[in-house]
Amino acid sequence: MSHDYESYTEPLAGSDNMEFSDKSIRMGFIRKVYMILMAQLLVTFGMVAVFSLSKDVNTFFRGNPAFFYVALAGTLVCIITLSCCGNVRRRTPHNYIFLGIFTVCEGFLLGTAAASFTGTEILIAVGITLVVTLSLTVFAFQTKFDFTTCGMFVFVSIIILIMFGLLAMILNNPIMNIVYSCLGALLFSFYLIYDTQLMIGGNHKFSISPEEYVFAALTLYLDVINIFLYILSLVGKARQ
Repeated sequence: MSHDYESYTEPLAGSDNMEFSDKSIRMGFIRKVYMILMAQLLVTFGMVAVFSLSKDVNTFFRGNPAFFYVALAGTLVCIITLSCCGNVRRRTPHNYIFLGIFTVCEGFLLGTAAASFTGTEILIAVGITLVVTLSLTVFAFQTKFDFTTCGMFVFVSIIILIMFGLLAMILNNPIMNIVYSCLGALLFSFYLIYDTQLMIGGNHKFSISPEEYVFAALTLYLDVINIFLYILSLVGKARQ
């Protein structure tokens, strides 16, 4: 993830004008990121709804696993391209094309995964995710604590979570699986605050460049989706 400081090369008449220009650029950047994010979430959860409500769609794709592997490959290709190729993610319309393909593929994968849960469980998970996401976003905007300085902590935490997840999968212990889901939801909630403050910039030590609106939307999208998946897993286990 890029943690570049804000840099604007446009010469301005005075410090007040420069500060106003910086804030205007940052606010425009934030609006663009959230517009992209809302479009991604609408597409994704729309596909989840189709898979959950239509048995015919679910049966068809379960009987044709090739679609799953195509979607998985498309997800990996797009996320690697957007993460590693700065020229692609900053160039329009290439960045939107890759992000759109990624969103559709991710929506398909999420739909197939969510289809094993009941409609009630999915609605509960969506509602909890919505409340958590909005609450943490407001908190990230309002708090004076700078979470962007915790980059090493979140990096180490995700490695520990992956190792714990592998252990839970091997042992297949119900309690360990519940603990894993709780830790996953907690960690990606922290990631949501961290990535939101990177997008906000301002007085925070690190920030994402306004040119990286696609990358910023991608990171927030992944945070929300992961929170939803871990909460859905918890809701499913709680209702068993």
